[in-house]
Amino acid sequence: MSPAVRSLLNEWSPPITIDVVLLLISVVYLRGWLLLRRSSPGLIAESSLAAFLAGMFSLWVAIGSPLSAFDDASLTAHMIQHILLMLVVPPLVLLGAPALPLLHGLPQWFVRVVLGAFFRSRPVQAVGKSLVHPLVCWILAAVALIAWHMPSAFELALRSDFWHDVEHLCFLSTSILFWWPVIQPFPSEARWPRWSIPVYLFLGMFPSSAVGAFLAFYDQVLYPSYREGSVLFVNSALADQVLAGSLMWVFGVFVCFLPAVLITLKLLSPQGVQASHSVRVSPEVPPKQFSSFGSPSQL
Repeated sequence: MSPAVRSLLNEWSPPITIDVVLLLISVVYLRGWLLLRRSSPGLIAESSLAAFLAGMFSLWVAIGSPLSAFDDASLTAHMIQHILLMLVVPPLVLLGAPALPLLHGLPQWFVRVVLGAFFRSRPVQAVGKSLVHPLVCWILAAVALIAWHMPSAFELALRSDFWHDVEHLCFLSTSILFWWPVIQPFPSEARWPRWSIPVYLFLGMFPSSAVGAFLAFYDQVLYPSYREGSVLFVNSALADQVLAGSLMWVFGVFVCFLPAVLITLKLLSPQGVQASHSVRVSPEVPPKQFSSFGSPSQL
């Protein structure tokens, strides 16, 4: 271990509040999942539990693990955080179908008195319905990704812990929205036909690819904070930027391309063609019968 790495790790202290919150969310989900398994076996699969817990672990790695000790010293480490927050955590959490387990895991008086009144209010329902429209989801995620990687905004987040937290919250929240139409976790309903989702994912590659390619091919260090910083994992600040951009570029393409292929293959399968035909000839069937609980089989 190099002296620079050792020094950063020695200065780093675990974010206790974040660790406790993530642990509590996981415990609430697990409690709700177990209750649902007892009352309705097969409603929420084991794969959903694994996906949600993997998502929470990935979130801890991004914002609660020693990885955060390097985000001010290495653009590559910082970019790994962003990749986890945008491309790993959201799909895993949504594949966990979090609504039912979390609601069953919380105290029922809190769900009825507080959450029930909140989610039944018309303004909240109207805002929620607008936010999960695929076009809105795509635009918000693209704007957040590009805006926060502009040098002025990126430097602001590096200099201020508050704005750094805001940046991470923006990435996480808008990326959850981006993945919402793809996974359609319970109790959501499809706003666009399923065949449009591969196109949606294909277009979703462009913002991350553009940011990643720009960083990889730009011939100067874009962010001043990394220009004079100590080099940790590569031999120069420019090489660090190239590596960070390449990770964003390649990982963004892969994570969007894989589910697009899986969804396309499922739609082209005999079962997918038959289901699509059934929906077309039976418009009176309630959409809820076709909703998914967010299991990996959705893809």
